[in-house]
Amino acid sequence: MKTLFRAAALAGLMATAALPATTALAQTAPAADTMFRATTFNLSAYGETRVAPDMATINLGVMTEAPTAAAAMRANAQKMTAVMSALGKAGIAAKDIQTSNLNLSAQYQYAENQPPKLTGYQVSNQVTVRVLDLARLGPAVDAVVASGANQVNGIAFGLDDPSAAENAAREDAVKALAAKADLYARATGYRVSRLVSLSEGGGYTPAPPMPMMAMAKRESFDAGTPVAGGQLSVRIDVTGLYELSR
Repeated sequence: MKTLFRAAALAGLMATAALPATTALAQTAPAADTMFRATTFNLSAYGETRVAPDMATINLGVMTEAPTAAAAMRANAQKMTAVMSALGKAGIAAKDIQTSNLNLSAQYQYAENQPPKLTGYQVSNQVTVRVLDLARLGPAVDAVVASGANQVNGIAFGLDDPSAAENAAREDAVKALAAKADLYARATGYRVSRLVSLSEGGGYTPAPPMPMMAMAKRESFDAGTPVAGGQLSVRIDVTGLYELSR
């Protein structure tokens, strides 16, 4: 009899201990159910601002040829030294000049049924120049060509500090997103309750250099080289999750 009583008591104790977990599960279930029954919109929008560039990068250099590799390197070094000096005189700081390519290659003459014949060596030395004052860009190009540069390969315009343009685009993007959410809510008979999440994409990306031309004659620059920066487009994309209510 005592054994039966103890078994019954133990069963009752186990049932009582399990009760809080069951109660807790019952309390959390309605919250989860409410979350899944919420009506939401997941929308995207973008903001865009156009600004004038305040800087440019330009790739230029010197190509030389000579019968020997040493002579080609020597000739190139002399001309490139003059180009660097011209850039400095044009107001370009040394920190804004970076060597981007230095190449020495053998040159061959090819004829049918004949082995290649070595004709000499070619050296190409190119630098990427960052110009923070666009008014100096045209005169700087003229100066380096006059000093011996015979390659100008590409130019790209950009922003030294894009944060102001990006922030303006962000504000436009958020306004467009909110307006779209209100429109969808009205069209479906709801109202926007709250913004649950917001994510961003896009932003300022420097444009790749645009090809210009290889130049070998100074005469074509006597009138000065005109350079137009135009405008840059800075775009920010946003995505937002909105919760709605009746």
